[in-house]
Amino acid sequence: MCRTVMTYRIVKPYNLTADVVLPASKSISNRALALSLLSGTPTACLSNLSACDDTAVMLRAMSLPEKVDIGAAGTSMRFLTVIMSLSPGRRLLTGSARMCQRPIGVLVDALRQLGADIAYVGREGFPPLVIRGRALHGGMLDISGSVSSQYVSALLMIGPCLGGGLRLHLTGDVVSRPYIDMTLAMMSRFGADARWADEATIVVAPKAYVAGGPYHVESDWSAASYWYEMMLLSDNPGETCTLHGLTEHSLQGDSTVAALFAQLSVQTLFASQGSDVPKVHLMRRGDVASPFVADMVRTPDLAQTFAVACALKDIPFRLSGLHSLRIKETDRIAALSTELAKLGVQVEVEGDDVMHWPGAAAQRRGSVPYLRPLPDTAIATYDDHRMAMAFAPAALVLGSIDIEHPEVVSKSYPTFWDDLVYAGFEITTIV
Repeated sequence: MCRTVMTYRIVKPYNLTADVVLPASKSISNRALALSLLSGTPTACLSNLSACDDTAVMLRAMSLPEKVDIGAAGTSMRFLTVIMSLSPGRRLLTGSARMCQRPIGVLVDALRQLGADIAYVGREGFPPLVIRGRALHGGMLDISGSVSSQYVSALLMIGPCLGGGLRLHLTGDVVSRPYIDMTLAMMSRFGADARWADEATIVVAPKAYVAGGPYHVESDWSAASYWYEMMLLSDNPGETCTLHGLTEHSLQGDSTVAALFAQLSVQTLFASQGSDVPKVHLMRRGDVASPFVADMVRTPDLAQTFAVACALKDIPFRLSGLHSLRIKETDRIAALSTELAKLGVQVEVEGDDVMHWPGAAAQRRGSVPYLRPLPDTAIATYDDHRMAMAFAPAALVLGSIDIEHPEVVSKSYPTFWDDLVYAGFEITTIV
């Protein structure tokens, strides 16, 4: 079959043996760069920054040029919008075609209430933006907590730079609360006074940042989730996986992946290499919870990993708290439903919040038998790094799987395919 896009064929290893140095956390790296800019901390003080696309965009934008194209980097779009709003000068902030379809009106409306001068170039509520930076006043602000925690984090980070500080009240259900907690912890490291006043209110004092000292970025727990998935999908009891750079007491909400996969029999042993380089060992031990039930509202980036992992192991599942997936790199709920159907898995979706699957025997009839995909079936990735990485481990069950546009992993985990090869997978390019 002749393909018009780059496609990788991933073939199951004879024996999975993984000893992986995980990439640095994109979320922490981008916050560290934003706080470096706001505090006057030299970027040279930041170590182990992520090598991913999103962080590269932030690094290139540190000089705040007149035009910034952030590509598909959603975090950079949100963080740079607020930073440019209080930085003197006129700037154009734009991105990829998909980025210009991702709403930003909630953040812009909030900034306008603080005195920001922001105009839409095209469709109201969406990038590109023309931003004329100036001093912003602080005060009280209401913002929906149910759309994206990045809006909240972006506003919090400029709080110390506002004349009256900031009192931020979050309305509705708060998604990805651990990312907000991460932001508050990192702000404190750079000298800010910011805290939860109650369950829905955060207060940031008008206390200027101070230039920070050395800051080392943790490895990425989101990236670790795909190796947990591989351990679940592998049935060979002799296979092992060691992941370097992960800490038990992490700033990252996605570190809960260890507890969630423990319900699926993948256990985590925290260890250390020497005295100060952390690592974890993964092992299969215990029973599998069936059905698997989880509320992903605090950790939506793990949803694809668990949906694919459970479907391939014939573990009925119910994942809730998924409404933020509709506005990610793609509509992840629709993308998951479409691509799992290619493998004979007919998931069911309730509104924007819930995805569930009753198991192979009970699912509704589909055009493809369970885990017997048609010849030349390839998984589309929709410009979404997590689609590629969540489906690649399916090779352990299917024998092989084809992934279109494998280059999308550069958004968060540029060495993902190299690490799979080192772990024993065979990867070839299909033209």
